[in-house]
Amino acid sequence: MGVNSSSISELSTNESLKILAGTKVITEDDPFWNKLLSFKFLPPQTIADARLLEEATNSICKHLTNNNPHTGNFCSLVKVFLRRADELKTSTQCNDYLFTWQTYNALFIIRSVCKYMLENISEGRIKQQFSVAVPKEGATRPNGESQCLLEEFLNAVIKILIEVPVLDFTYMLHLEGITLLLVMLSLQMFIPRVSHESIIYQLLMTSSCSKDAHILIKTLLDHFIEQKLCPDSPFGTDQSGGGFLSGVTSAVASGLWTVMTLGYGASAAQEESKPLLANQSLLLLLVLGNHDAHHGVQNPYRHALCTFSNSQDGGAANSLTGHLPPFKLNFSNLYEAFCRRFDSDQTTLLFYLLLHRNSNFRQCVLSKTNIDNLVLPLLKILYNAPESNSHHIYMALIVLLILSEDDAFNKSIHEVSVKTVPWYTERAISETTLGGLIVLVVIRTIQYNMTRMRDKYLHTNCLAALANMSSQFHSLHPYVTQRIVSLFELLSKKHGKIIEQLSNGSSTVATSHMDEQDYMADLAVLEEVLRMVLEIINSCLTNTIHHNPNLVYTLLYKKHLFMSFKTNSKFQDIIQNIDTVLSYFSARLDQQSDGKNMSVDEVLDIIRQGMMLWNKESLRKFPDLKFKYVEEEEPEEFFLPYVWSLVYHSSNLYWDADRIELFNLNSQ
Repeated sequence: MGVNSSSISELSTNESLKILAGTKVITEDDPFWNKLLSFKFLPPQTIADARLLEEATNSICKHLTNNNPHTGNFCSLVKVFLRRADELKTSTQCNDYLFTWQTYNALFIIRSVCKYMLENISEGRIKQQFSVAVPKEGATRPNGESQCLLEEFLNAVIKILIEVPVLDFTYMLHLEGITLLLVMLSLQMFIPRVSHESIIYQLLMTSSCSKDAHILIKTLLDHFIEQKLCPDSPFGTDQSGGGFLSGVTSAVASGLWTVMTLGYGASAAQEESKPLLANQSLLLLLVLGNHDAHHGVQNPYRHALCTFSNSQDGGAANSLTGHLPPFKLNFSNLYEAFCRRFDSDQTTLLFYLLLHRNSNFRQCVLSKTNIDNLVLPLLKILYNAPESNSHHIYMALIVLLILSEDDAFNKSIHEVSVKTVPWYTERAISETTLGGLIVLVVIRTIQYNMTRMRDKYLHTNCLAALANMSSQFHSLHPYVTQRIVSLFELLSKKHGKIIEQLSNGSSTVATSHMDEQDYMADLAVLEEVLRMVLEIINSCLTNTIHHNPNLVYTLLYKKHLFMSFKTNSKFQDIIQNIDTVLSYFSARLDQQSDGKNMSVDEVLDIIRQGMMLWNKESLRKFPDLKFKYVEEEEPEEFFLPYVWSLVYHSSNLYWDADRIELFNLNSQ
């Protein structure tokens, strides 16, 4: 069941809301709160509906913000929530749906007001809004509180998230609590640089709020693993079988908003139920895990993410630090949850964070025998690069690069057979190895980058991953070897064109000194890439030539491509090895062909026979190709805007685009 715009527009003139936002002082013990919180309302689940709601309540929030310093009504509302939060765990055990429902309503109103404040007033003034003295009946209270009300409020929200179980009638309360924390931290979006001095961030990082950081992180990871769908009756079911809300609305005072279910009718819930809690949990994990606390202060949430361990490994301390992990989680369940959901940026980004920073998780991933469940979704992201955003492509590629740093991984991918790949449509491949498929997709990514993105960073990481794997190439499919040599052919043609243009003064080259410099820069980059491709081929020939007759066949078929580089000082040393291989096998073919044409199978038989007598010592030794991923010195300059752009697009909240300063919306 939906609601039309006219019913939303009535919110600005609703009497209960006007009283809350007005000049009359409402103490925390006033019966008014029971009436205020007895409304039937489920929050909007689409950005469009969220915008309608905010626009309808904007004037109420503005008046409440202006009047609260004199009335303390907002602080009273927060205290009403705190009082209920203290009793929530007990009421949940008693299945007190009504109490949970009203607590949720209080939190929803507070979140709505806080979002308005964060977008319209300074953080210092927000803290003042939480610091107004709240008078009680028959008594006056001094200015200030024994404990910062804002800190107490954040603590209470965290306690709900980690202590109250997720049941059908508490699901929306958990969802609202996580959304509240996202909103409170969203001030980062309205600042053009990384915020190190934020009051709210300091409270979450260093105050009493941080003592349960590890439990909160575990809770959020549990939500991601479990992927619980939003229940059809989010506040429970009454004894008659009807929804709880429909049962209680007749027993309470007429509600603030009577039957509003923006974007969330019962039928819609049944048809389009989504794991909303898992989605918001994932976003909050990224926000907390990527914040740079600065000034030597440790981010306790990042620390928990980087050091938790596998619950299946017993209770051993970390071998490097000697410290016990902050918590344990079933890594197999976490791994499977990731493998099923790599289609989203946020899933890939969290996987990267754990793979890069949590050595326990990385070891578990690299020990998996079903590594294809992980690699295939990553390759699909790269294959669909034209439809993916550049950040998602980068993260998938960097994950692949980190995996390729492990020799056991590079060996195992050639032991996994891949029979069909529905999304690989360029050519039907009846059967290849996972390693061969990786080579195909990464080469395709390089070629896509050459024609569309022209990003040196992407080139470098693609080639680094291939280089790490090259010494373990095994049983490469003929099509895979063709694509390797075709990449070299494409690069060599580009190289030849630039050389010709520079040497002959072609009319296609502008005569200005700056344009010539640009061509020289392009030539330098191209020669680096060419050199790397040759080193990858050489690495395979040096280490696993006996297992790759198809590569030798393809090199022989295209041997003319390498002739022009034999005299180039930049490639001479590496070409010498390839030329040695080509000369050896060419001589054997000449000896056994007797001048007649041979079939592919006949040529391959001669190559295999020649491999039995091949002396690998005849090749010059080069250093092993080993590349390691290293983050930039200030990674938060990349990751924070990226994370918050994901919150902007994926949190189902409405954010005013004109206020965003942290990232450029046009580039997302």
